[in-house]
Amino acid sequence: MAINFFSEDVEKPGLKFASIKKWIVSELKIENLEVGNINYVFCSDEYLLEMNRQHLDHDYYTDIITFDYREENIVSGEMYISIDRIKENSVLLGTGESEIYRVIIHGILHLCGFEDDTEDESLAMREREDEALRRLELI
Repeated sequence: MAINFFSEDVEKPGLKFASIKKWIVSELKIENLEVGNINYVFCSDEYLLEMNRQHLDHDYYTDIITFDYREENIVSGEMYISIDRIKENSVLLGTGESEIYRVIIHGILHLCGFEDDTEDESLAMREREDEALRRLELI
């Protein structure tokens, strides 16, 4: 059981990964779930766009794609995060450095079963992200 951080075609961001791992584990405990194998891959817009086209048949940029491999209460999955989108959205949304943490926990919430396809689901997801961010001691 592990949480890993990788990069593909971009430099891995300089984050406090040990603290982020503890934060993720604590957020999973709140949802009564356990950590399986969770991999984050930081990449460029172009890399993620190609994945979006190839795996989801979507032809647009996004900040994260999540692949859910959860089995019962053990959370496992892969998340691909566009550093380009994070940078742009942090400026557009005025979120600054917290944007990358929001996207990191957004992926975990998807693995927990949260969806964001409807307005109500998006609102619930955003509220849960905000709760998690308040517990993060890095920002």
